[in-house]
Amino acid sequence: MRLYQKALLREMTATSGIALGVISAILLVILSVRTLGTAALGEISVSAVLPLITFAYLRFLHILLSLALFIGVLLTLSRYWQDSEMVIWSSAGLSPMAWFVPVLRFAVPITLIIALLSLAINPWLAQQRTEYEDYLTVRNDEAANLTPGVFAETQRGKRVYFVESLKERGPDVRNVFIQSEDQGRIGIVIAQQGAVETMANGDRFLVLQHGRRYEGTPGLADYRIVDFTHYGFRLDQAQIKAREAPPKERDTAFLLSNPSPVNLAEWVWRIGTPISALMLALFAVPISYFNPRAGRSFNILLAILLFTLYVNVVGLSQAWVGQGALSAGASLALVHGLAFALLAVSYWWRYVRPFARGRR
Repeated sequence: MRLYQKALLREMTATSGIALGVISAILLVILSVRTLGTAALGEISVSAVLPLITFAYLRFLHILLSLALFIGVLLTLSRYWQDSEMVIWSSAGLSPMAWFVPVLRFAVPITLIIALLSLAINPWLAQQRTEYEDYLTVRNDEAANLTPGVFAETQRGKRVYFVESLKERGPDVRNVFIQSEDQGRIGIVIAQQGAVETMANGDRFLVLQHGRRYEGTPGLADYRIVDFTHYGFRLDQAQIKAREAPPKERDTAFLLSNPSPVNLAEWVWRIGTPISALMLALFAVPISYFNPRAGRSFNILLAILLFTLYVNVVGLSQAWVGQGALSAGASLALVHGLAFALLAVSYWWRYVRPFARGRR
């Protein structure tokens, strides 16, 4: 490997690493604020904050890598132009197109990592996040049912539990209060003690001992009072409804073997992410050209516009495929084919056209 290639690869690696660290820190702050806000409202437990932040960060990692790759190549080559290093290398006989090879050598491994994340790891992470959230729903509901010293609601407030104390070693509870509503009738159960029992089918019951039940309709004189020795009360767990996994949780092989519009739309997004990452890295070469008369801000604004436009068009093509307005192959050819054509024109305009004019 030549000297200029080693220097360029080293600087692009450092710049991309710094860019990834900065945008990762910004994203983590945003995710932390949102997740901690949800935890402060009591919708999730504090112990679930870190796993949910991790899931969310890994979900966006392939986008962050794509952006970091683009920034690393763009800023490195822009500095070469601004500090006149590109002019020095050109005076030494190095053509501008020679920078294409080291940029490609740097971008391809990162693109492969992005492809691995987008096509294989992200669907698995989405599935794991859903399973973890379902687990939290069940666990939080069970814990809320029997929390000592706390009034806990279930069934949207139609059932209220209160347990004064819960033995650390055993399922026995003391001084139990339960209020439930059924077809407009209110039932209140008070017992001195009870025990949590699990049936063979997994159902959990709170078996109360030596208590009293009051039942009636508010405003009417039809209340009944019943004393009991044993009374079983089923503890309702959160029911996880059977659902079909969305396309984002399906592996790529399943999407291709079941080519419905929504599945193909998800596949178009997954395959489009690494393609766009590589194309943007190659776009950074002609965009990095520095013109002292125009200033550096023009290149930065053009790069931001290009990245935003490309990513949004990829997302728009996903919507078109999902709606059946465009096939997956046509979407890839239209979006990335036009991007490749624009890339070729930009290289010709920046590097080939000036030499052709000079020869005339």
